[in-house]
This record gives sequence, C-alpha cells and structure tokens, in this order.
Amino acid sequence: MEKIKELFVILENRPKALGEMLNILAKENIQIDTMAVFVDSAKLIVKNIEKTQKILKANNYATEIRDVIRTKVENKTKELAYITERIGHVGINITYAYVAAHPGETDLTLIMDVSDVETALSLFK
Repeated sequence: MEKIKELFVILENRPKALGEMLNILAKENIQIDTMAVFVDSAKLIVKNIEKTQKILKANNYATEIRDVIRTKVENKTKELAYITERIGHVGINITYAYVAAHPGETDLTLIMDVSDVETALSLFK
C-alpha cells in the first residue's frame, strides 16, 4: 500500500468532453497509467503529474493534485471488503475508490481517495 499523486480534472458532462481532454494529452505525449471517469470528473495517474496539470490548466481545465492510496489486492471475494471495512472502522471516509483488473494477473489494483491517507496507510503496515 502506498501514497501516490492523482490528478483530479473537472469535465463537462456532455458528448466529446472526455475525448477532447484525452486528445490534448495525446498531442503532448502524456502517457496515462490509470484513469477513472465519473459524471463530471476524471481521475488520472500519470508519470509527470505537474506537466499534465500545466497542460490542462493552459486549456482551461480545473484541476487539483490529490494524495490517494494505491495497493495491490488479491482478487478474492472478501479482500476488498476487508480493506474498506478496516479503513471505515477507524472513522476514515472513503470518498471514492476504483479497481483495475489485469488479464492474466491474480491481483487487482485498488485506488482510494480517503479522508486521512497517513492513518489509513498505518493500518496496513
């Protein structure tokens, strides 16, 4: 389990909004490692987060760099429940979470935005 930086980007809720943003990043050769998209926002994990933020701000996107937690989780039925319940049990709110599965791998990658990153990390040391 580790603390990483994630770029939170406000997107308009309309057709083509995501494609337009991704096209801007593609033209600048920004490689996206992980992405989650919700109704009005995108969460991006990229190698050069400051450069990516600068590019998006120059194109009128509201952005924020956030500390989030990334961890590998065994792809078993109770693993996600165990981790999230343990965090919640000590009063830490999970604002959002998303999971990526990789074909052929037995682990999942879990990304969580929590109200207290340091305490959440300490629970699993």
